[in-house]
Amino acid sequence: MIEKPSRCLRIVSIGTFGLVLAALGSIALAAQDKYTVRVPNGLAFSDFRGYENWQVVSTSHTDNLLKVMVANPTMIGAYQAGIPGNGKPFPNGSKIAKIEWKFKKSTEAPFAVDVPDVLQDVFFIEKDNMRFPATSGWGYVAFDYSAASDTFTPNKDGVANCGYACHTIVKAKDYIFHSYQKR
Repeated sequence: MIEKPSRCLRIVSIGTFGLVLAALGSIALAAQDKYTVRVPNGLAFSDFRGYENWQVVSTSHTDNLLKVMVANPTMIGAYQAGIPGNGKPFPNGSKIAKIEWKFKKSTEAPFAVDVPDVLQDVFFIEKDNMRFPATSGWGYVAFDYSAASDTFTPNKDGVANCGYACHTIVKAKDYIFHSYQKR
């Protein structure tokens, strides 16, 4: 004769199963929220919320990466007003993101063209003279992307081997390499 599990045991089992599902669900949701990633005492991913929809400033291509630079409306407005070519600095609140992908040859285009493959990292720059006086008003951060875990982490070097040190060579352009491209 097979005994039926007690009602109490079924309730405990269902409750435990529910808790396990809730825990797994919260872990999955936490792994997907890139806006919680930050650098201690520095910029946070959340400071650049919405960067995915910002207007393109420029593109570039190195031996290993395709790069797209996008800027927030404050910085786009400054570019359209002639900054930095007119000698004026970008205003506080200007933000730019450089999105970098490893690339591959397109298998669909009828001509040779490189297209994005795997996201490599996202590099952010923000103008805030009060917050970043030691770096001429600019804050820098890079977040590396792991496709395997679909997560971002602060670059171990903090700014992908660049940041302010690299940008000093374009001091005359208010520390920004890329100009706003004609369209």
